[in-house]
Amino acid sequence: MATTGAETQHGSTNAVIEIPADEHSVGTFPPFDGTTYPSQLLWLAITFGLLYWIMSKVALPRLSGILEDRRDRIAGDIAEANRLNEESNAAIAAYEQALAEARNNAHKIAQETREKLKADVDSRRAETEKGLAEKLSQAEARIAEVKAAALGNVSEIATETTSSLVEALIGKAPTATELNKAVDTAMK
Repeated sequence: MATTGAETQHGSTNAVIEIPADEHSVGTFPPFDGTTYPSQLLWLAITFGLLYWIMSKVALPRLSGILEDRRDRIAGDIAEANRLNEESNAAIAAYEQALAEARNNAHKIAQETREKLKADVDSRRAETEKGLAEKLSQAEARIAEVKAAALGNVSEIATETTSSLVEALIGKAPTATELNKAVDTAMK
């Protein structure tokens, strides 16, 4: 009986455990044994054929069905995304058009409001200018009256002053005609 030994140490004593050898352990590894090659090749061919048949009839059709379903789903998703993209582009265009119309309406309303306010301001300005023109003409008339009154008094004052000066200088008072003629000539 052949034995393989494995030694272990327990404490201070050395013990050897013997394991009996198997009768098949003698010789070479079976896959490398030349006498088993024909049976190995047969089983390889049978296994390969069976695996090929299972793959071609069961697994590959399922995989191609799954891939086709995914392709169809992806194509559908892309078509839906394109449709939604077109809808969103149309919505954006409608929004921009509505925004442009709103801006145009706002500009139009602002322009109309400016024109109304300008017309109102112009009418108020015209009324104010008319009122000021009336007040100005009244003031000018009053100034003319005051001026005429003042000039009338100036003539009288100038006549009296001139008469007094001439009398003081020459000792004799001038006549009223001479005096009026001299003051009128001097005032023009």
